[in-house]
Amino acid sequence: MKKKIWVISGSRAEYFLLENLINKLNKIKKFDFVLCLTGSHFLKKYGYTFSQVKKNFIIKKIKIGLESDSREKIIVFMSQLMRKFSKEISKDNPDLIIILGDRYEIFTVAICAMILKIPIAHIQGGEITEGAFDDSMRHAITKLSQLHFVTTEEYKKRVHQMGEDKKSIFNVGSLGVENVKKIKFLKKKNLEKKIKLKLNKRNLLITFHPVTLNKHNESIDPLLNSLAKLKNTNFLFTSPNIDPGSIEIIKKIKKFVLKNKNSKFYPSLGQQLYFSCVKLFDGVIGNSSSGIIEVPSFNKGSINIGIRQKGRIFSKSVINCENNELSIDFSLKKLFSKKFKKNLKKNKNPYYKKGTSKNIVNVLKKITFKDLPYKSFYDLN
Repeated sequence: MKKKIWVISGSRAEYFLLENLINKLNKIKKFDFVLCLTGSHFLKKYGYTFSQVKKNFIIKKIKIGLESDSREKIIVFMSQLMRKFSKEISKDNPDLIIILGDRYEIFTVAICAMILKIPIAHIQGGEITEGAFDDSMRHAITKLSQLHFVTTEEYKKRVHQMGEDKKSIFNVGSLGVENVKKIKFLKKKNLEKKIKLKLNKRNLLITFHPVTLNKHNESIDPLLNSLAKLKNTNFLFTSPNIDPGSIEIIKKIKKFVLKNKNSKFYPSLGQQLYFSCVKLFDGVIGNSSSGIIEVPSFNKGSINIGIRQKGRIFSKSVINCENNELSIDFSLKKLFSKKFKKNLKKNKNPYYKKGTSKNIVNVLKKITFKDLPYKSFYDLN
């Protein structure tokens, strides 16, 4: 009898990481595969990324509006998602759901699945991002899940430390890094046509998210002030996640773009275009996990601003700096320096492991689904 597997995605961040795994799962005859999309996939302000999803498999759509990025409205969104998702998943009653990361949309889904006794396979547990409330949600999802696919040995140890059985934790590496190895990059002329911007002497890719655990959100102003000082440099901005403070960040980016003809803003570039930019650009700057996890595979430098990603494992290609102009100016100087660029050639990505999606699929093929809902807390000796 075929096993029903749902993969859930609430944003571009998860979908483009999961895409290669999704394609593999869809080809396995012993699985009935469904992709469930919700959250910002259906919001125009954040790129309407549903339009970028390949439609060669069954898709469940759970559309919910989000009036603003306030904390109160996000809670309302979560309650609406819980009601609609629980109704949809109860109809189909899958044998397993697969979720990735730490977003509040995914946390909401995990709560529903746990109460409905549907086993959860969680990808990218055990990581730390001290500057975002995603950090607590990620750890909570770990405790709601039965299977754990982590990206490094350190994160594997941390999930075990949280009381999870070693036999349920698998170090498979990063799906995002695997995607880098498989992507078909755009050539320079095609890229320039797509982004409607001719490449300059220097080019930077920028993504800046709100810092949701600080008393006051870290402002994007110091970054924009530092960028405005640079000459012969293009700036390509992508949209932040839907977190408290994201709308204000988008407004300031759009204002900057209007004043600076050497800059563009795109709510969502999509995986091929994003990675093609990374390959041809001089570096990435902001506070996105992509600059830490995927970008090091290009042997390109990343500037990580502030505390949002504090606690992650960093490669030598990542320049950590404070969120002030002086620190950002210094980091930009380092990013463009010949010495730093030379050292990047020897850089190794700690998140890389061969055959990530294949290893996940192999585990899913072997497990006995009916035993998954029941687990014990494992104390450390």
